Amino acid sequence: MTDPRPQSPIFIKTYDFLLWLIPLTLKFPKSQRFLLAERLGKMALAFYDLILDAVMEPEHQDERLDAADKLLTKIRLYVRLSYDLHCISPGQFQHAARQMDEIGRLIGGWKRKRANEQGEAKRERQAAAT
Repeated sequence: MTDPRPQSPIFIKTYDFLLWLIPLTLKFPKSQRFLLAERLGKMALAFYDLILDAVMEPEHQDERLDAADKLLTKIRLYVRLSYDLHCISPGQFQHAARQMDEIGRLIGGWKRKRANEQGEAKRERQAAAT
């Protein structure tokens, strides 16, 4: 059976982050499980949905990538809050930070590639018009 997941590095890294994060949130203290853990899990899944939508809906790709970038910033803040509330250990926080930094760099690269492609297309249109 073939793997149904997209094979681009951002999808693989995000999927791996979800595989790590979701079970971790289930271990949050009961006092935070239904508030912080649930919100963090939902945001992480929404992030994955946004990057998948960016591929499936090319006409809305820029908006989806911008929304994903903003959501990743929120996820970072919630992970930091989880650490400050002692829901995750220093090692888990460092691991999450490394993963989120890498995912953030991949989003940034994707956005730069899109901007370059759009710039080239615009230059080609202008050259064809002259």
